[in-house]
Amino acid sequence: MSATAASQEDIESPYAWMRLAVSLVLMTIGGSGMYSVTVVLPRIQEEFGVARADASLPYTLTMIGFGLGGVLMGRLADRFGVIVPVGLGALGLGAGFIAAGLAPNLWLFCAAQGVLIGLLGTSATFAPLVADTSQWFDRRRGIALAICMSGNYTAGAVWPPVMQYFIDSVGWRQTYVGMGIFCVAAMLPLALVLRRRPPIHVPAAAAPAAGGFTPAAVRPMGMNAGTVQALLCVAGVSCCVAMSMPQVHIVAYCGDLGFGAARGAEMLSLMLGLGVVSRLVSGWISDRIGGLRTLLLGSILQGVALLLFLPAGGLVSLYVVSGLFGLFQGGIVPAYALIVREHFSPKEAGARVGTVLMATLFGMALGGWMSGAVFDLTGSYRAAFINGIGWNLLNVGIVLFLLYRVRSISRSRG
Repeated sequence: MSATAASQEDIESPYAWMRLAVSLVLMTIGGSGMYSVTVVLPRIQEEFGVARADASLPYTLTMIGFGLGGVLMGRLADRFGVIVPVGLGALGLGAGFIAAGLAPNLWLFCAAQGVLIGLLGTSATFAPLVADTSQWFDRRRGIALAICMSGNYTAGAVWPPVMQYFIDSVGWRQTYVGMGIFCVAAMLPLALVLRRRPPIHVPAAAAPAAGGFTPAAVRPMGMNAGTVQALLCVAGVSCCVAMSMPQVHIVAYCGDLGFGAARGAEMLSLMLGLGVVSRLVSGWISDRIGGLRTLLLGSILQGVALLLFLPAGGLVSLYVVSGLFGLFQGGIVPAYALIVREHFSPKEAGARVGTVLMATLFGMALGGWMSGAVFDLTGSYRAAFINGIGWNLLNVGIVLFLLYRVRSISRSRG
């Protein structure tokens, strides 16, 4: 295969589907950098002798680096092709895991997680791969993007139990070094499949948004575009502060309850594995009811699952609630990208989608740290779950307001 741009005949061709499969694998491997730190959190707290909030800081810095790195890697992909950021990401993950595994103190561990793993590593296997996939599909673009973005959750289903096994067997430092070597050895050959540039001209979807609403480039939802963007960003932060509570702290929570870190890693795997199912089903639903209604549905169900964590104190009930949480929240983040495509000019979609997704990542970063801080203050995760429910309610309120604006415009036009 040459490195020249593909033609229209390559759209949705067998090669396009092969690229999608490779992108899915790359995102699954790259996502290890985000989920590994949740598994190792109890070991970090024990070895470095720090509080739970301090032990949660590496996750927060990883997510901040992930969000900022997405902008950097996206620009590299636009200029040089997706193979460049993916190659850099493989090297960043390899160096980051090895450096973190050898770190003598928490601050060097944080630096390795935030800069090498987050900023230069995991970020290269998310936004650039999603953008690249969108250019190789037309009629089936929605399901292709859902499959690609599922790699982030597949990583959450695969890596926690695998890493927990090796951590228990050989220790967390050796596990981290092994992960670094694996990432470089596996990702660099896969990146070569992506060396072709995407088709220069891809037909844009002409259909109106689900529910009959046609995008308004100047005043989406009857408001200033910047105002809508800001509201979506606040909603993204809010929903992901709530989402991060179980995802970041379920392993430590199970350890505190006496069930052991291995059970918590299994719950995290179950949670994110069912999140893949949720992501695909929500993509199918959003084609029929639109992005805002899909976001509202997912947010309400996520709040229900967080409430169910409060009385769930037994091993079986925690497995059940973790599974429900995964099924309920998987489609939330992709809904934001769809909302932007429905209500903003297509010419602005890339920048606006990137900004909203960065807000969701910052929400995950804030929530991971905040839940640890609340635990340190109260000595219990109960208050942390209640804190997450409060942030989730803020998200639901914003979505209801935006839906009200859309319906008001539809009535005035009808």
